[in-house]
Amino acid sequence: MKQMGNIPMKQGILFMVNDHFVYMLKCKDNTLYTGYTTDVAHRLMVHESGKGAKYTRGRGPFELVYLETLASKGDALRREMQIKKLPREAKLSLVATYQRNDD
Repeated sequence: MKQMGNIPMKQGILFMVNDHFVYMLKCKDNTLYTGYTTDVAHRLMVHESGKGAKYTRGRGPFELVYLETLASKGDALRREMQIKKLPREAKLSLVATYQRNDD
C-alpha cells in the first residue's frame, strides 16, 4: 500500500482508520464544504456518489483541499464547527496552509 507521509493510500486516495479528521472539499461551483469523518477515502466516495451531505449533492466533482487530524471525535466535531463559522477568506487561508503530498 502506498504511503502519503504516514497515512496509507488506496488507489491514490487517503485511507485512514481509528483517527478523527476534519476536511474541506472544493466543489465544482467553487464553494467549500467542511465535514468530519474517520475514513476520508470512504467519505469522499460517498460525496462523489451523490449520497453524501445534502449540500454536496450535485456539486461534484470534489477536490480535497484541507485535512486536519484530531485526537478525539469531540475535538474533531468542535473543530468542524469552528471552521464552518469562519468567513470564506479565513477558510481560504487554511486551505493555503494545507500542502497535499501525493508522492
